[in-house]
Amino acid sequence: MFPEYDIIVVGAGHAGCEAAAAAANLGSKVLLVTMNMQTIAQMSCNPAMGGIAKGQIVREIDAMGGYSGIVTDISMIQFRMLNLSKGPAMWSPRAQNDRMLFAATWRELLERTPNVDFYQDMVRSLIIKDGRACGVVTGLGHEIRSKAVVLTNGTFLNGIIHIGEKQFGGGRVAEKAATGITEQLVELGFESDRLKTGTPPRIDGRSLDYSKMEEQKGDEEIVGFSFTDTKKPVEQRSCWITYTSPKVHDILKTGFDRSPMYAGRIEGTGPRYCPSIEDKINRFAERERHQLFVEPEGWNTVEIYVNGFSTSLPEEVQIAALRQVPGFENVRVFRPGYAIEYDYFPPTQLNHSLETKLIQNLFFAGQINGTTGYEEAACQGLMAGINAHQKAKELDAVILKRSDAYIGVLIDDLISKGTEEPYRMFTSRAEFRTILRQDNADLRLTELSYRLGLASQERMDKVINKKDGVEKIKDILKEVSLEPAEADGFLAENNSAPLPQKQKALQVLLRPNITLEAMINGLPRIKQALTGFSEEIIEQADIQIKYNVYIEKEKELVKRMNQLEDLLIPDNFDYDRINSLSAEAMQKFKKIKPRTLGQASRISGVNPSDVQILMVYMGR
Repeated sequence: MFPEYDIIVVGAGHAGCEAAAAAANLGSKVLLVTMNMQTIAQMSCNPAMGGIAKGQIVREIDAMGGYSGIVTDISMIQFRMLNLSKGPAMWSPRAQNDRMLFAATWRELLERTPNVDFYQDMVRSLIIKDGRACGVVTGLGHEIRSKAVVLTNGTFLNGIIHIGEKQFGGGRVAEKAATGITEQLVELGFESDRLKTGTPPRIDGRSLDYSKMEEQKGDEEIVGFSFTDTKKPVEQRSCWITYTSPKVHDILKTGFDRSPMYAGRIEGTGPRYCPSIEDKINRFAERERHQLFVEPEGWNTVEIYVNGFSTSLPEEVQIAALRQVPGFENVRVFRPGYAIEYDYFPPTQLNHSLETKLIQNLFFAGQINGTTGYEEAACQGLMAGINAHQKAKELDAVILKRSDAYIGVLIDDLISKGTEEPYRMFTSRAEFRTILRQDNADLRLTELSYRLGLASQERMDKVINKKDGVEKIKDILKEVSLEPAEADGFLAENNSAPLPQKQKALQVLLRPNITLEAMINGLPRIKQALTGFSEEIIEQADIQIKYNVYIEKEKELVKRMNQLEDLLIPDNFDYDRINSLSAEAMQKFKKIKPRTLGQASRISGVNPSDVQILMVYMGR
């Protein structure tokens, strides 16, 4: 009934979709197996993409030839660039999306991708032969063979949904859980554990009084996520902000004795940085109010997502508390918030390619690895799809370093440190965030994706044009000299001191209050000299010139770090013969089996002295 595939991808969430697209676009014959064809790429939680550090990841996915950025731009209903008051390393794009259009666009793109087949069924077990994954067995009993398998099961592995004292099996509300895979993998020697996540109530926007809330409009300029010329919306929808109060908190507390979290019915650890509302009022008891974001679910629906009100309290408590929130006095609830508990596999059991150490040709991506968030899942799916293709075709694995991308930071964190709570990306996790900006993701990664065969010639030409344009602007600003007479009026308007003498335009740009855009608008000679350059190229040149000192410092640190990254540790290295290693380092090295001395140095519990000892034994 089924041909043999190169890759089978299990699960069609954000990780599964990116995995299928990447492997297929590289030339593999892919089967995407999902329990429900109607929920491909569903936004299970909030209808938004990007945000702090997450926006950088989406732009990196796009530069690597993934689809998330394109889908986000097509389906967005609002765009904002966050952190513009800070330096460019912190600027983070975020979009509010039309939930149904997002999923429909993803499915349409996958259906238009040659080499992707679909099948609706549950995968109940893997076909393992001689330590290799070579197919799956479905709930209907079909054996489907492949050269590699990518598991992206999300929250479905033995998922249990909790609402107050009620609990029932499910991977999402109204969708059944997946069984069989965890039990088989544990039998094969894998370690598994439980995590939890939550979601807020969905409500009827017609029952809200927006006059009691603060309006939050989108940016005038929509930058978007994709480096392609994807069409952006002409209009945007507003979001709204309101707040909880001591009265809201008091009502919520009445349900704590029936909360599955506080009653001990949930074993799994929840996300520290996206806590439930009951968690917030418990942990931050001194705060009298918490911010709630009232987010539309799309262009043509009245459904509203209440961001900041994740909860698994009894329904009547949720509704009574919501009705004390300004603007929510007459709220009607479409469905209550709930918590979901599910199996995951600590990611220290993976290689950097996201292939498991125990079973060859088996790859994990997304929440099965302990992460939370669409963006974190999507980038793992992309890399798992690429590497499953590479393995199936007997090619070298593609691994991004921490200095290459946020994607590299995320995967290295998971592999080296593991996680005991849902892992979420932050800019603070990236030690090289000055060079890992959202604006230069194409400059960093397009050449690699072009060499692999993911990025088109058109994309590559665009990147070459951007690089050349930036260098030309730098050369022009080095050549043009500004006289005090022509520049002092402009400088005064921008709260900058007058020129003591003739000065190069490049030096003027280095002043704190001066931007290249302001110079173009305020200095006719600069405007004339830079006619014809796009806004994107002008912004990139501005950032590179103004932050050059910091960028060069970081590049120097990268060079030093790469000295350790280039020192490979043999796969069969015998740690037992190094008596001088600390007991913890010995245990961690044997369990994680670091690829390089750099990775060894980042394992929690490993001291610099342990790394020095390892270097000595490796003859360094």
